[in-house]
Amino acid sequence: MQPLKSTDEFWALSAVEVVMKRAVELFEFDERSSSSPFVTTTWHTHSVPEESFISVAVSRWEMVVTRQAGAAWLTVRGPETKATTAPIPKDAEFFGIQFSLGTFMPNLQLRHLVDRSLTLPPATDTSFLLDGSEWELPAPGNADVFVDRLMRAGLLAHDPVASAAVQDDVVGRLSKRSVERRVALATGLTRGVIRQIRRADRAVELLARGVPALEVARQAGYADQPHLTRSLKRFVGQTPSQIAASP
Repeated sequence: MQPLKSTDEFWALSAVEVVMKRAVELFEFDERSSSSPFVTTTWHTHSVPEESFISVAVSRWEMVVTRQAGAAWLTVRGPETKATTAPIPKDAEFFGIQFSLGTFMPNLQLRHLVDRSLTLPPATDTSFLLDGSEWELPAPGNADVFVDRLMRAGLLAHDPVASAAVQDDVVGRLSKRSVERRVALATGLTRGVIRQIRRADRAVELLARGVPALEVARQAGYADQPHLTRSLKRFVGQTPSQIAASP
């Protein structure tokens, strides 16, 4: 999203978007940790009686199983570099597996899935096709087993160099260019974009705790409050005041 060109344009847009809410404001998520080092969390939720929500920027990719009207399908959702408006399917159930940074699918390049998603072809009502084989749709009770099977089949991989690099750890004697190349392959993003998304996440966390916007800008590392506002509009789709006012 481009920076707003005038104060009038800013408030006009804010007035339109004030009714829009982020997923965390609308859905009730059942989130669970995973025993797999390749998964950050799994989540489960259902539709709510709203037409759409704000899908915020995220640096991690995920697999989402949607069940609706007796049908089920699996979608691979790539990392998102900006906030967008997403529709909410009616009477649907969702289960997601969010993968750790540095974990990727060698045969499905994440750089082609940035700000995009790919629904894999269904095989039956309970399975889908991947790499020419039929796979059972994952569910809350078998997510770790599902991920382990993907790893053993070579359809999921993890790059410890990329994982360390996005945490700003020292990465041996590799050149900066080599490290950036591996980060891009394993995440679909640059380290710079990942840092920007993390900084916006930190700002949201502070605002939700009641920290004043000016202090949030300082603690999260923004140059000033207008810079904070522009960043949150881009990555979160809301202004600091809207985030602070959310329940």
